[in-house]
Amino acid sequence: MKTNRMCAFLGNLHNYTGLAPLTNYRPVATLPFDSKYRLIDFNLSSIANANIHSVFMVFNYDESRSVFDHLGGGTEWNLDGINNRFFIHLFEQEAEKLKDHNGYYNAVIDYLEKANSKYMVYFSSKILCNIDLKALLNIHLLHEDKSDLTVVYKKMPKQSIYDTDLVLNFGEDGKVIGKTSGSQIKEGETANLCSDIYIVKVERLLAALRESQNKGVWTHVEACLRNMIDENTTAYEYTGYLSNIFDIQRYYQANMDMLQPAKFNSLMYANQKIYTKVHNEFPTYYTEAATVKNSQCGTGCVIDGAVNNSLLGRNVSVNQEAHVEYSLIHSSTTVGQGAQIAYAIIDKGCTIAKNVKIQGSPEKPIVVAKGSYITEDIIGGK
Repeated sequence: MKTNRMCAFLGNLHNYTGLAPLTNYRPVATLPFDSKYRLIDFNLSSIANANIHSVFMVFNYDESRSVFDHLGGGTEWNLDGINNRFFIHLFEQEAEKLKDHNGYYNAVIDYLEKANSKYMVYFSSKILCNIDLKALLNIHLLHEDKSDLTVVYKKMPKQSIYDTDLVLNFGEDGKVIGKTSGSQIKEGETANLCSDIYIVKVERLLAALRESQNKGVWTHVEACLRNMIDENTTAYEYTGYLSNIFDIQRYYQANMDMLQPAKFNSLMYANQKIYTKVHNEFPTYYTEAATVKNSQCGTGCVIDGAVNNSLLGRNVSVNQEAHVEYSLIHSSTTVGQGAQIAYAIIDKGCTIAKNVKIQGSPEKPIVVAKGSYITEDIIGGK
């Protein structure tokens, strides 16, 4: 792709209470995934694979620490080159209100003007997929004489659609004939979920943002793009693996999907490489007493117990006679001797004491908050 032909925008202003406590101190974008990745890696990898050199990211101010820790200088996604740039805007809700949100408007408009790109790709933070942006731009260019906007959608069941998600309705000719919210979809139905992945002509987006600013109306880029969808919009159906992560159940299931070869290959080997922060660590060590079945373990783990159908992050220790099954154990966590963990999500830096039992269910996995020290049984999942 020609340099500067397209810039990128990552929106991360939404908060999803259904993901607490995992998102108490981090945005959805930096949630751990599949033992060694973060959700943001997939968007940034699509951007890097499309040879896009300029990226603008927006995060809520109180969730930014994990962002800077993970991104560093952007080396892994080729954002630290001479001609490459990435910008992070920290959004403070109350401060922006006092300024009539001009801080946000000015930052976004200034970026789009200086990026000197004809097109912009927008990503939502909660959509997990591995999309080929070069192919998407080609689709956009084929219809550019009729539309300045291309939107990506995916047919999804009701349980995978959030109430505030946008759902698209199409006519027999494939054109968009209407929009509705996810809350209007009935149980058992399948709908066309708007993934909030767009390619838009920068000139049109700038005009829409300036108009809202001049009117004193608050809007953000994602809302602006949703409002721009009409019967002339080009709609592209994504047929690869996609997960809409807005609550604990959806997050848990997306990770567990990676233990199924078909879904793992669809996401991880869809003709594009996924990049993440590099950790130079020793390989996982399995003792003679260890038993591991259908699981993934990040580097630096020490396994001396049983791990079945689970995903372990980096530097996790599973001690002797401990059993972990159908669970997500995030990095730097210690599972004590004889502990039993089933259908649970254990966040970073936790310690599970000796002989403690944590038992959830597939529908309601137990979540242990970051840095917790658990000394008593936790039984739930009902």
